[in-house]
Amino acid sequence: MDIPYTVEERSDTRLSNGKLGMWLFLASEAMFFGSLVSAYALLRFAADDWPLGSDVLTVPTAAMNTALLIASSVSMTAAFLAIEAGHLGAFRRWLGLTTLLGIIFLVVKGYEYREKLSHGLGPEDSTFLALYFALTGVHALHLVGGLVVNLFQLGPGVALWRRRPEQFVRRIEVTGLYWHFVDLVWLVLFPLLYLT
Repeated sequence: MDIPYTVEERSDTRLSNGKLGMWLFLASEAMFFGSLVSAYALLRFAADDWPLGSDVLTVPTAAMNTALLIASSVSMTAAFLAIEAGHLGAFRRWLGLTTLLGIIFLVVKGYEYREKLSHGLGPEDSTFLALYFALTGVHALHLVGGLVVNLFQLGPGVALWRRRPEQFVRRIEVTGLYWHFVDLVWLVLFPLLYLT
């Protein structure tokens, strides 16, 4: 059975089914993260005393993580351009780099969590820290999801490239949309938590 619109665009939306589905999913994710950021704003402005993020959190570590995610978005774009041009080897190298940068981000985030907890700064200690752990933890879980998909595309997912290369290219495009969204969420969380 051949599923329609896996490669070609639908006439009503000018999007393939995969891309349309991903945009709808990302809209729901934007609402989810929007509600978390709104909760942060409400609690912050209702508080009598609120710490400056840079007094509690390590800004240079978070800035390095920000650079890692920006670089991972660049490498994800390069991976898509490589597979779109039919260069499987270059695609694997770029997507491998994207995955590695994401893993490094999580390792650094884990180190940051460990540092806070070892100094007795946990989510139970203040509303700010509870929101910090909640927002960055949910973001990290989304990043783990992206890493799982990337690893699949690097491994068993490549079989689709051999059978239906155009469909594989569309999959990588949709995977890239998700990855860029997760990176964009971090670009909101970084200044919100660390710089204000």
